[in-house]
Amino acid sequence: MNARTDSLTVSFDAPVARADFDALLAPTYVPSEIVPLRARGAWVEDTQGRRHLDFTSGIGVTSLGHCHDAPLAALHRQGEQLWHVGNGFTNEPVLRLARALSSLTFAERVFVANSGAEANEAALKLARKHGKARHPGRTRIVSCLQSFHGRTLFTVSVGGQPKYTEGFEPLPPGITHVPFNDVVAADAAIGEDTCAVIVEPIQGEGGVLPARRDYLQALRRLCDERGALLIFDEVQCGLGRTGRLFAYEHFGVVPDILTTAKALGNGFPVGAMLTRADVAAAFAPGAHGTTYGGNPLACAVALAVVRTISQPAFLERVRAVADRLWAGLRALRAEFPALFDDVRGVGMMVGLVLAQAHRGRAKEFTRIAERHRLLALMAGPDVVRLLPPLVVGEAEVDEALARLRSCAVDFAGAAVPA
Repeated sequence: MNARTDSLTVSFDAPVARADFDALLAPTYVPSEIVPLRARGAWVEDTQGRRHLDFTSGIGVTSLGHCHDAPLAALHRQGEQLWHVGNGFTNEPVLRLARALSSLTFAERVFVANSGAEANEAALKLARKHGKARHPGRTRIVSCLQSFHGRTLFTVSVGGQPKYTEGFEPLPPGITHVPFNDVVAADAAIGEDTCAVIVEPIQGEGGVLPARRDYLQALRRLCDERGALLIFDEVQCGLGRTGRLFAYEHFGVVPDILTTAKALGNGFPVGAMLTRADVAAAFAPGAHGTTYGGNPLACAVALAVVRTISQPAFLERVRAVADRLWAGLRALRAEFPALFDDVRGVGMMVGLVLAQAHRGRAKEFTRIAERHRLLALMAGPDVVRLLPPLVVGEAEVDEALARLRSCAVDFAGAAVPA
């Protein structure tokens, strides 16, 4: 095959369409037929000029809405100063971000990466380093079935969903999976060889399923008794999504390590691992690293996001608007009891659980929603997931509820799954 090196032969600015995905990109996803072009707040305009109400937030990422003024201004300011320096240097934005995250949480040390998967990879590596420093055999990681922690080989193995590991064997050893919210199973699994237990306070991909308070408290007790670290994966449920800055605040349980990403950059790739100083000490220089992680652009944007979301008035408003959304969704469930079994989640992280007769049809519901210009997600085959931007207005919530009702009418009348 001849290499094409003459830039004059490349159509850099030629029009593109959805069909080009299949011809040009690796087949790792099957994207919607909608091709977004521009967006602002909770609204997305596609290449055909149609406006869609976005209740996905890019899977919980654009929590301040699209093109929010604060991170946009931070990106512009930093873009004119310093983009990247590499990990041979530190920089002002990463230091300010680390100070802010430490001040707002239990953490004393921060590692900044580029994604949630990388934040979890760092957390899991740190846990093994910490465990082996205490005892050579303390390496086992306990995780939950139906969990999701990223797409690297390590994190996808720790995640408890076989569909994501099929074909990638052999998988890393020393990982045990237990049922979520099962104290007895956790008690049996956490032993002297366990270096860490990792859990999502609210399972996202596993169906928008909140942990029980007593379950997380039991995990804290078991980890303390047996010398293991407790890791909270708050990549999706953190940074205001539940109405608190981080979900652990709802449960009265403080982890040893917390991971965050998604909303942290409002669309700019960034993630972080937060921990105590004594745990972080297991990492010596050279033990872990990242080329792009902690770069000034990402950290300036992230700092603007954290500054905005952490304001008490902002979080109070999130809780108030979430109450309006929940009231509407409960009314919808009551109106369509044959369609929905439950509404579950916390704050602006919501799952509509399909009734038994409609299990496996969540994807169909989201396709119907697209026809009504409402963007929604799945959380497994049985749950329709809603992750609206935290800045969504009451009128937009009411509009989304009206569109969801129209979707329910269409869904109830659909003869077979699409």
